[in-house]
Amino acid sequence: MYSLRLGALLILLLLSLKAWTQSATALDIDRIKRATVFIYQAESVNNDLVIKCVSSGTLISADGLIITNAHSVLPGQQCDGDQLIVSLNVDLSEQPIPKYRAEVFNADDSLDIAILRIARELDGRLIARSELPILPFAEIGSADDVAIDDNLIVAGFPDFGNQAVSTTRGTVTAFISEPIGSGPSWFKTRAEIPGTMSGGGAYNSEGKLIGIPTNAPLGGLSAAASCRYIADTNRDGLVNANDACVPTGDFVSTVRPISHALSLIRGARNKLNVNIVSAPVDRPPPLNPPRVSRLFFAPSASGGSPSTVVGSMPNNTKSLYFFFDYDNMTAETVYELRVSRDGIPDTTFSLPPVRWSGRESGLWYIGSREQAWANGAYEFTLLINGTSVGSQRIIVGGSAENKSQFSDIVFGTLDQSGALIGNGSILPLGDMASARFLFTNMQTGLPWSAIWYYGGVEVARTVDIWSDANHGAKVIRVAPNGGLLPGNYRLELYIEGALSATSDFIVGGGQAGPLPEIFRNLRHTTAETPTAARRAPASSSFPSSIPALFALFDWRQLAAGTPWTLRWLVDDQVFFERTNPWLTVESGSDFTVSLANPPDGSYTLQLLVNNLKLTEQEVIVGIGQLPIDRLAQFEGTILSGRVIDAATGRGLPSINIVLISADYTASEFEWREDQIYALATSDRNGDFQFARPLAFGTNYSVVIEADGFIPHAADKFKFAADQPYAEIEIVMVRG
Repeated sequence: MYSLRLGALLILLLLSLKAWTQSATALDIDRIKRATVFIYQAESVNNDLVIKCVSSGTLISADGLIITNAHSVLPGQQCDGDQLIVSLNVDLSEQPIPKYRAEVFNADDSLDIAILRIARELDGRLIARSELPILPFAEIGSADDVAIDDNLIVAGFPDFGNQAVSTTRGTVTAFISEPIGSGPSWFKTRAEIPGTMSGGGAYNSEGKLIGIPTNAPLGGLSAAASCRYIADTNRDGLVNANDACVPTGDFVSTVRPISHALSLIRGARNKLNVNIVSAPVDRPPPLNPPRVSRLFFAPSASGGSPSTVVGSMPNNTKSLYFFFDYDNMTAETVYELRVSRDGIPDTTFSLPPVRWSGRESGLWYIGSREQAWANGAYEFTLLINGTSVGSQRIIVGGSAENKSQFSDIVFGTLDQSGALIGNGSILPLGDMASARFLFTNMQTGLPWSAIWYYGGVEVARTVDIWSDANHGAKVIRVAPNGGLLPGNYRLELYIEGALSATSDFIVGGGQAGPLPEIFRNLRHTTAETPTAARRAPASSSFPSSIPALFALFDWRQLAAGTPWTLRWLVDDQVFFERTNPWLTVESGSDFTVSLANPPDGSYTLQLLVNNLKLTEQEVIVGIGQLPIDRLAQFEGTILSGRVIDAATGRGLPSINIVLISADYTASEFEWREDQIYALATSDRNGDFQFARPLAFGTNYSVVIEADGFIPHAADKFKFAADQPYAEIEIVMVRG
């Protein structure tokens, strides 16, 4: 239909791509800003939207997935809205414009991370994924190689969406560790980040998203610095303290590493929605206020337990962990750690107000590594919901002391030769539990003691005089009346009345080698409903397009409140992981978990207790490999541009730009549907953007036609893997 024309169009394509490639290696601040969105959580009141909470967010896919803080979008006591409004940057020099409504696809409130999905037009009409224009999005980076003093670029909105998107810069000043996931729980930075930028993006020097700046505003009018009055919510004609206060939080200095969000991102990108069918629908919050107790320090932590308990640390200390027991916490609890050295606040090691990341009760730590602690007297003060609940002091400095010390407790059972066997933290039911610990600098005649607890209640105590060697390992045991019952146990070791070492372990299930058998008969089925799934035959492979994949298992001797983890992987990548207290009966069958409409892939379900994998099973759906979703990652080039009139230089509206499939050339194009790879139409300013990315390294052809203009055609232009974005200018000549 068209003769091959390489002329003006191809020259312009090559010139534009050359200019773009030269700038592609530099940090693209504009791209980062375009990927940043402003989010309003609002409540519908008499056909009006009353703003409840605000936050920044980041687009992480071209089809409208957004990552942000959970506390500002999930319904709760402080943010009790029912609508999420997403504002985009149309002009980077102006305030964002409300464009869409979103819904929460998945979230982890313990990590304070949520993934939203653009689902509706601003007026409430449903919008299909294919109908969305390709949106600018951030490329996910790696937080694993972040180091102290690395530069961070933080993007977000400095006010209530009344100002243009902005960026601020700072360096990584410290890592904060807590017993969640692997790697640091937080990056600390001295960048000046307003509270409304919480939920936005933190980027490395390559412009890749490596974290989410996070804070948690305190509720109530007493925290005036953490909220603003922006609307006349009581209809008295004034905007003042009598109106509803929109929380903002103080300046942000903590960044949640993106590594903690990867499973949520994978699940959302592949539309993998897990439903724990057997879990209770609602669990009432604790009636009593949060509390902490047993505050102490350790030089390191392993498996959530301290290596040993210390009252001082020597010169050149680079690792220090602050432990405490906690109870009555919820996902809406705001906690804070204030650290001072010689009476002067130390912002490096302090943790500003953030949402609680743990369970309702247990043992917690906040620690720092890879950063030198200056000599001095440190005081650690914990605050819960703005109120001090406990403090502890430690001295750092001087030479290492040769103190008598217990350390490194591990638990197990004894074999016939008296050797300790097991995994160190989970024991099966039986008559006796044993613990091995290390001891150093012990002296004959020193008083020492061991206290065993079950469910917080003392079940055994040994008080003795030391008669072993000065250094070595020792095994002790406990045999409670009635044997070991399912649940949580603790051992505390004292020297001369001072706590020297402590660790917790779990008892559950039956003896089955080094790991107890708690979960049994793990199997997979497919069916329309959970009831039918329990009767369906199990299989290790399923066809494509099944309505749901069900995982079922039996269990025994797992006490209520015991933390357990369900982890689901697809193609060896985690897309779902939750650790929760066990909330059903102690023994039973057919615990059911479902995955609706799973795409083709290789799925592995793992069940863990105390971070130890007890069982797993793999199944295949369809061809056993996820399809590639080019809208979810930089797997191609997003091509946009402008069509102009050669005579006037003005943009031309309603011009059709046809991208031809790689199987055809422009001369072979006959307007058949199978020949069209993508179609774009210029807007009133002449701007256009293709709704599909172009595969890297693939030759494409293009055809442009319009009434009154000479048609254009070009063949064999392609894009390299370092070109995620490209812009072209097309000049049309009247003919």
